[in-house]
This record gives sequence, structure tokens and C-alpha cells, in this order.
Amino acid sequence: MKRFLTRSPRFQGIRFRMGMAMAIALLPILVLGAVQAQDEFRRQSIDRQADLQQAAGRAAMTAKARLDTATVLLEALAPEGNGPACAERLSSLVDRVEGFQALYRVGTGGASVCGGAVEGAAADVDFRDEVWFQRLRRGETITVGQATRAVSFTPALIVGVRWERPRGVFAGAMAAVLPLQDLQPDLADRSLPAGAQAALTDEAGQVLVATDARAFDLRRGETLLGWVERARQGESATFDAWDATGEHRDYAGAALAGRDVYVVVSAPSPGLLSWARLNPIGVLLLPLAAWLTAFAAVMLVSERIVIRWLDYLERIASLYARGRYSVRPVQAANAPSEIRVLASTLDSLADAISTRDGSLNESLAEKDALMREIHHRVKNNLQIISSLLSMQQRALKDEPAKVALGDTRQRISALALIYRTLYQSDDIRHADARDFINELVGQLVAAESGRGPLVTSAIDADSLVVDPDKLAPLALWLVEAVSNAQKHAFAGRGGALQVRFRVHGDTSVLEVEDDGPGPQEEPGKAGVGRTLMGAFAKQLRGEAELIPAPGGGTIARMVFATPEAVRPTDPQDLERSDAVVRPGTLTRTRR
Repeated sequence: MKRFLTRSPRFQGIRFRMGMAMAIALLPILVLGAVQAQDEFRRQSIDRQADLQQAAGRAAMTAKARLDTATVLLEALAPEGNGPACAERLSSLVDRVEGFQALYRVGTGGASVCGGAVEGAAADVDFRDEVWFQRLRRGETITVGQATRAVSFTPALIVGVRWERPRGVFAGAMAAVLPLQDLQPDLADRSLPAGAQAALTDEAGQVLVATDARAFDLRRGETLLGWVERARQGESATFDAWDATGEHRDYAGAALAGRDVYVVVSAPSPGLLSWARLNPIGVLLLPLAAWLTAFAAVMLVSERIVIRWLDYLERIASLYARGRYSVRPVQAANAPSEIRVLASTLDSLADAISTRDGSLNESLAEKDALMREIHHRVKNNLQIISSLLSMQQRALKDEPAKVALGDTRQRISALALIYRTLYQSDDIRHADARDFINELVGQLVAAESGRGPLVTSAIDADSLVVDPDKLAPLALWLVEAVSNAQKHAFAGRGGALQVRFRVHGDTSVLEVEDDGPGPQEEPGKAGVGRTLMGAFAKQLRGEAELIPAPGGGTIARMVFATPEAVRPTDPQDLERSDAVVRPGTLTRTRR
């Protein structure tokens, strides 16, 4: 359960999941808004290209009017082109008529017969190799071409008109040179988008003149030739491309004069955020506001209707986990019906647990009383047996028999002491070995105190709360060790008795030291006491031995496996610096 509670409640709670569900449910609104914005964006792009196309058409019509004016003038001058004052007349027209750089009368061979030009332009030019002149010779009535450097020092167009004699015989041509700067489209048109540029191109897609040449210098080696070819075939005259500066632009164009000169108008393409210039409130902001409002409403409603009641029930459940079943979720009476059902279930659960706990506590109290009564009766029975043995001992005349009965009586008294310790303790299932050793040794020394010299005792024991089954062999071993010291070390002289009980992790040591003459038994021969001590040590999975004490005397030592234990009953033992904790909540302390 704790593993699941460690997850972040922010992303695992009901409120977040309900909010995400509502957000997903309302997502089509945002998608619809995005689709509408994209459709509006596409329509804007189409309208933009249409505006450019219309602007290009208007620019072409304006420039074409200039060309038509030049054509009418040339047709009017053609019959008078052979007069003696041809050059003077043409020069006078160039000076008086605005927009003409030069006028020429061209013979059948392509050389100029006469001409008039502004200052800096050539008056005598040979046009025999010019494409426009070759087309006139082949039969075309009017042609337009790009003027060479020999004709004009600035970019210009040549308009040629075929001159024929009767019966259609080619008699030469009249030509006019028009500066391209005068034919360039006007960017003052209000229908043009911001950043629009214009240019004139020839039939090969080469820019003749432009307001900003960078706008018509396309990236990746592209040219305007493809657009010119589509315009010739009557296809759409609009397209988009990237210019040399990296800006994406829309292009539109129209033919200016037949298939010789074309007008191209360019403007920056609308960006991805062009929807801001359309209708941002209706297209995107309203759907987004509806989505955010619904999401916030779900979060708020879930907090007021669900989350706060779940938090309240969680606090009630945490009180139940600590055993406070008297608290009832009375505030849930104002909650939604589902929450009230859950609160009623918790209330019923608390009642059931309280009833069960009361029954269990009564049973445990009854069981505890019975166990204490049993321990008390066992202790009384053992004392009765000990009293009977004492009476029998006094009736005997045989000294060895009296000693044997005395030893038996001591062992029975030790067992009786175990049961007395259990029914007098707070926990009848365990006993503290330290308290038991103190009382048992005191009882053994006190029993012999009136029969001979004084024997003093000193006890140093660690606390170890163990099961009575393990305490019995330990008590019987201690009875044998103390009795052995009383018989052999203190008989007729008294002395000092030291009892030490140490817990060293998995191993415990119980020692009984006297200040007598030392071990008296012959090697290889063990008495009944030694045999019993070894048997009791084996019951504790240990070993017993008698060794000389360093300062004289004998040490009876038993090293055994530390029994399973619970925490000691003495709180002071938990504060000892040398406390040892074993797995399974076992605690060992020194005192």
C-alpha cells in the first residue's frame, strides 16, 4: 500500500484525471478552431494572390497603354518616313513627346535610314540582327524587344511597327525606344500588400528592371522562366517561392506586350501567425477560452464536490488507523450521496471494529486472568511439593539422602519462582532474565544464610526478556552452579559469590564465580551436579565448564545461544550505549 501512496498525488488524483478527461473531450473544439484558422489562412493566401494578380494586370494595362501610344505614333509617322527632313522631324518629336528616348526609320536591310534621339543615344544603328526586326520582316505587324547597349545606355524597350508598300511588300519599319523606368508598375497602389515589389521580365524570365532586384532573385538557382511559360499557355500566373534573402514571397504577373515583356508583382507571404490579422477572437481565442473555462470548471467543481470530502474521509480513516473509533464522519451529512454512502460505510466499520475490539479485549483479559491463575496454582503446587520434600528431608537420618532431597527441593523452588515471576509480571508470556537471576540468587543465598558462615553475593546481569521454556533450563543450571559453590567453596568458611550474565549478540554467557580453593574434582570424573549442568546447557544449545578463577576460586561458565527475545521491560535498558539489537525486534542491553 505504501508503494502506491508514494506516487505524486498531483498527477494521480481524481481532480487531475477528471480535468484531463474533460480537456480531451473538449479537444475537438480546439481542433475545429485550428481547422477554421487554417482554412482562413488558406483563403487569405488565395485572396492575397488574387490581389497581386489584379495589381499585376492593372500595372500591365498602364504600361500597355504607353506601348499602344507609341505604336499609334509610329504608324502615323510611317508614311512620312522617307522625307528629306526625316531626322529633324524625329528629333523634334523625341524632344517634345515625353517618354521617348529615340525614334528610328529602319530600312529593309535593318539599317536606320534616319533617327532622332536624346543626348547620349545613338542616331545611326544597324538592327538587322535584332530579333524584333527579324520578326517584322517575317510578317508580324508590331513587335517589342529589349534595346541593346548600342541603342540605349539605360534599360529600355524597342517597339517596332512594320511598314509595307502596296500588295504587302515589306518596306522597312518604324521603331521607338522607351525607357523601362517609365514602364515600371507604380507601387503606390493601395490594394498592394505591405512590402510589395514590381519588375518587368523578358520572355526568358530575366528581370529587365525592378523596384528591388533581391525580391526577384530566387533561391536554389530558380528563375521566373517557368512562370513565363505558364503565362504563355494561359495557366495561373501566380506562384510562391523563396527569394535570395530567405523570405517567402508570393508572385503574380501578366503579359505586357504579346509574348515579349511581362509584369511581375511580389509581396511577402502571410506567416503562420497571420490568423492574428484575421479574426483571432472568433477563430481561435473563443474556442481556447471555452476549453480553458471548462477545464477550470471541472477542477473547481471536483474540488468542491469530491476532493474535499475525500480528504475529510481520509482524515477520519487515519484516526481509525490510530485506534480512535469514537470519531464519526458527521460532517459528511452535507456531502453528495455517494460520499454519504462511503461515510456510512466507514461509520459501520468503526462500530464493527469497536465491538470486535471490546470482545477481543474481554477475551484477552479473561485469558490473562486464567493464565495468571494457572501460573499461581502451579507455583503453589510446586511450593507444596517443596514443603513436603523439606518435611521428608528433616525426617531422614541418612546425610547423603538429606542432601539429595535438599538439592531437589532447590530445583523445585527455582521452577516455582519462574511461575511466580510470570504471574506477577505485566506480561505473563515473558520474563526478564535479569530480574529472575537477581531474585533466584538472592533466594538461594538466603536459604543457606542461617546454616553457616556469611556468604555475600554480587550480581551483574544484562536484560533479556525470554520465553519461560528457555528460562527453566537457565534457572536449573544456575541452581546447580550456586549449590556447587555452597557445598565446595563456602562450606564452613563463607565467602563471596559473583554472578554475571552477559549477552553478546547471538551468544550469551552465564558465570558463577566463587573465591574458594578452586576445582576439586578429579579429571575424567563428574558428579551429578556437573552432569545436570551439562544437560541443562545442551537444552539451551550451549556448553558448560568449570575453570579456575584468575584470583583464585572456581568459575562455572555456560556459553549458549541467545534465545529469541522481545524488547526489554526496563526502559533504562534502551538507553544503554552498549545495547545490541538482533533481527526481529530483539534487544540486548548491559546494565
